[in-house]
This record gives sequence, C-alpha cells and structure tokens, in this order.
Amino acid sequence: MPHPPPFFSAEFTTVLSTSGIYAIISPGNQKQTPFIKGRETAKSVSLLEENMDKYEKINKLKCEKDTVILAHYYVDGAVQKAADFVGDSYALAKKAAGVSQQNILFAGVSFMGESAKLLNPGKHVYMADPCAGCKMADMVTPNDVKNIKKCYPDAAVVCYVNSTAAVKAVSDVCVTSSNAVRVVRKLKEKQIYFIPDAHLAQFVAKEVPEKEFIFHNGYCPTHQQITKEGLLRAKAAHPGALTLSHPECKEEILALSDFVGSTADIIRFAREHEANEYLVATETGVFYQLEQENPGKEFFPVLKEQVCPDMKLITLDKLEYILGHLDTQQEIILDGELIDKAKKPLERMLLLAE
Repeated sequence: MPHPPPFFSAEFTTVLSTSGIYAIISPGNQKQTPFIKGRETAKSVSLLEENMDKYEKINKLKCEKDTVILAHYYVDGAVQKAADFVGDSYALAKKAAGVSQQNILFAGVSFMGESAKLLNPGKHVYMADPCAGCKMADMVTPNDVKNIKKCYPDAAVVCYVNSTAAVKAVSDVCVTSSNAVRVVRKLKEKQIYFIPDAHLAQFVAKEVPEKEFIFHNGYCPTHQQITKEGLLRAKAAHPGALTLSHPECKEEILALSDFVGSTADIIRFAREHEANEYLVATETGVFYQLEQENPGKEFFPVLKEQVCPDMKLITLDKLEYILGHLDTQQEIILDGELIDKAKKPLERMLLLAE
C-alpha cells in the first residue's frame, strides 16, 4: 500500500508526494449563467463581411451533413460566429446531451469532444482540429486516482471536466468551473480528492469549508502564466478597471480580483455591472462574447500571452474542410465499457448541478 500524503487540518497546507502535490485544507459561491446570444456589433458585422463566403458554405454543409457545431468561448471569434451554440464547458456538456443532429463538430479541445461522445454514444463526434488537446487533462492519470483511493478510500473523486475519458471512468462525479461549488456541496462524502486543477480545487475548498480536500498538482498553462506582478502592472495602466478572473488562476490573482467565476459567469458579471472597463484574467477568446454583449465597454487582458495555443488551432477553414469531407474524417471512437463508466460522473454532474 502506498504511503499516503500526511493529513492536515490547517487553513492551507501543501505537501509534496511522489505522485504530485496534495493538500487537505479547511477552506467559498458561484452561479451558473446560461449562454446568451450576442448582438451584432461592428466587430461581428466585420467578421461576417470578411468571411461571408465561408459562413455561407459552412451553413450549407451543416444542413447537408446534419451537423451541429458546438464551440467553446476560447476559440477565435470568427469560429464562434459560425457555431450553432457557444458556451463554457458546463453549458456545452448540457447542450451536447440533447442535440438532435446525427453529427457533432466540436470547436474545442479533445476532452470536450470526448465528453460529447460520452453523453451521445450513438452520435458521430468530430473535432475541428484533432490535434487540439488540453495539457491540464494530461496531468492526471487513472493510476494517480487509484493510488490516492488506496490511501483515502472514503474520499469522493471529483473530476474537473478538463480530463480524459479514462480518468472520468475512475471518478465519482465531474464538475466544471461553473458548477463545482454547487456539486461538491451536495456530496455526502467529507473528503474530496479534486483532480486535476489545484487552483480550482483551492477556490472550491474555500467556498466549501466543511469539506476536506486532497489536491492534485495540475494546472492550466495559460492561466498559470498570469502573475501577480503582471496584474498589478495592468491595474496601474487601467486604474478604474474591475478585475474578472477565472478560478484556474493562482490564488494571488484571485485575491486581487473583483469577481471570480467561469467564463459564462464573467460574461454575465460584465453584462450586469455598470463599470465600463474590465481587466480579464482568462483566455482571450472570451473577449469576442464580452464585446458582443457589451459594445459600450472596454476589456483588457492582464497579459497579451494569455492565449491557449490549442484553442487557436481551430479556424474557419478547418470547419469548412471537415464539413466538406466528413465521410473521410476520423470521428471520436470510445470503447463501450469506457463509455459506460466515464459517462456516469458526467450524468451525475448534470443531475447535481441543477
């Protein structure tokens, strides 16, 4: 039996284990926001005019091939405009579970396409770029989960949706940044092994102090590079701006933020708040929807480098090509046993998050 990470009850303590960094903390409310279709701003109209032929071809091919395009807020704005539905991971999971089309074309990264397949095993799911992956999802393996379960058999394995199907298959429930607090609060287990993102886990732990958390050492490279020093410089450059941050950011960023939430929550906050300037600490693809819904407001990245290179692999040209050659494209194929095991935590998430 592997030696377990020491058990701590301090406010915040981390300990290095052979499998990664784990911590038990005694840690706080996050609201789900549905996707709202953006208005036709000047930028949106410009995209339409510049790419009119491509949008017309894509729309024609979607109808011919009985295909729905789902896109994440982090992909390029031109791609979002071509999609039938745009949202954060939670909204996309809910949407994927109920689409009527036979084919799903996912403008996002690999775990999103896998989740769509898990929730729709009878559908054909294709990725806009099969090479678009998630580095955070690769930071935890099924063996990591099994080893911790040997040490903490009573702990609930709470799996961030940014994970592979194989990891979901050995988890108890999935969560997204939109619903993690809500779902964890409803679990009967006292101990929570939260994988793979340590920063989101710390955020949830502070919101749910009655639970004890075991952290993994995963992180999003895009959010990880947003630093306190960079945020302070951005604040100095825009002294009147409110700071909106994603909980995948480090605690030092969240502590300096005016609001912390998922991409959908950030969009909702900006839409409902009266401030005219915002610093946004998350992937810059969300700026498209922020600007769509708030044409009179200004949004600034904390750092120009807060870009996910995998999300930006997806282009209008690739959507058009895949739709035009759908019969020759590699769809997502998952083993039947894996689907049965991995879809359960996703379905449980959708149930508990309501």
